[in-house]
Amino acid sequence: MTQSFDQAMRAFEPALPLGVAYSGGADSSALLVACARQWPGQVVAIHVNHGLQAAAADFEAHCRSVCSRLGIPLHVEAVHAHAVPGQSPEDAARIARYKAFDALAQMECAGVAIKSIAIAQHADDQVETMLLALGRGAGLAGLSGMPAQWQRGKVHFFRPLLQVAGDALKRWLVANNEPWVSDPTNADHRYTRNHIRSELLPALQRVFPQFLETFARSARHAAEAEALLAEMADEDWRAVEREAPGRPNIRSLQALSPARQSNVLRRWLKLGHGVIPQASQLLELRKQVQACTTRGHRIHLKVGNGFVTRRGATLEWQVASFHSGQ
Repeated sequence: MTQSFDQAMRAFEPALPLGVAYSGGADSSALLVACARQWPGQVVAIHVNHGLQAAAADFEAHCRSVCSRLGIPLHVEAVHAHAVPGQSPEDAARIARYKAFDALAQMECAGVAIKSIAIAQHADDQVETMLLALGRGAGLAGLSGMPAQWQRGKVHFFRPLLQVAGDALKRWLVANNEPWVSDPTNADHRYTRNHIRSELLPALQRVFPQFLETFARSARHAAEAEALLAEMADEDWRAVEREAPGRPNIRSLQALSPARQSNVLRRWLKLGHGVIPQASQLLELRKQVQACTTRGHRIHLKVGNGFVTRRGATLEWQVASFHSGQ
């Protein structure tokens, strides 16, 4: 079920000191003010200036003004978030933002060694994320939506508002006479997420009034199933790499069902090499593994920025050599 903002804040128990990602928008403004009231002297605001729009300087000035008025330390980090070919501006901004968070977590912000970072994504954002995943044909990992908490290095990250409706945050700000700024790009329909927000979410509200709760429940179911698959992948990985650590044994793979082959191969490529294979690449790799019945059978399959090849009785992954023309 969805929560009130106050309920979510009472349930939020981060390790302190706490950094709050603060854009100046309504969501992060509500989270920052509430955290500063709940843990006075233990909260640092983190503003990432992406430099992607003319209003970026105005956003930063607003954040400085609010933090000065409330006595909240503010750390501003300027990043370059220009999308590379095949990458959306939103993805580029998100990657740059988390790189900035990681860098800040390694140093003291305003004299404070941050132990946790809170991000203000809420229930509406979670639904948008799930719809984007559905549109891409994502698997369980995508349909799980955004996790409520995770750890990178020594820092714990939290999304404490995932069960809070976005409108509730604005109502809280109005009731507490706290200002926020509106991002003009939120009305730009060149961004798929904005199409979803302005067109699909109102339609869902009309047809399924409880959609925030039901989507959240589906995300939890998907996350549980994804966790189970991860456990199975770890178990199968220990079996298939037994003879050659770090490389899956072909005969051991052949003994698994097709679904478990895909699961363990995906785990090997993602965790071992930072590569996320496409569904078509996994299918072709499975076919190649099953066809590997003689010593002379060759495997050389492009995956990500490298190749999966056969090495004796095992598979290995190699980064593509551009000097060799591959």
